[in-house]
Amino acid sequence: MAGILISSYGTGHDDDPVAPDPVVVDTTGLHNPPDDPAVRATLTQLTGQHPDVAAYVLATPGAHDLITAALDRIERRARLGELYIHVHVHCYGGRHRSVAIAEQLAAELRRRDHYPFVAHRHIDWPLLPSRTAS
Repeated sequence: MAGILISSYGTGHDDDPVAPDPVVVDTTGLHNPPDDPAVRATLTQLTGQHPDVAAYVLATPGAHDLITAALDRIERRARLGELYIHVHVHCYGGRHRSVAIAEQLAAELRRRDHYPFVAHRHIDWPLLPSRTAS
C-alpha cells in the first residue's frame, strides 16, 4: 500500500512544498469565500475544514470533476506500485479551497481503503489580500 501525503497550501505565501513528481491539484478556479461579497463576512474567517466553507467550495461547477481526476491519478500511481505519493493541493491563500479539496480527497481515499496523511501548510497563516474582491 502506498503512503499518500496530501499537502494543502497557498501559492501566495511563496512557501510551496517540495516533493519529487507530485500529483498537483489546482483549486484556483473554484469559488473562493474572500472573493465573494455574499459570503465574505461569514466564511472568510473560517477554513476549508468547516462544513459551510467546504460546501461552498464543493458547490463550484467542476469541483467534483477535479477531485475525481485527482483520485484517478493517485490510484493509478498506487496500482503501479509507487511507495510514496505526494499530492499538492493549492489555491492562493491556503485556507479555504485547497483545504476543502484536500479534505475531500482524503475522505474519498479512505473510502477506497487508503490511509492518507493530510497536512495543511498555511491553514493558520494570516489571510492574504484578495486579488479579485472589490
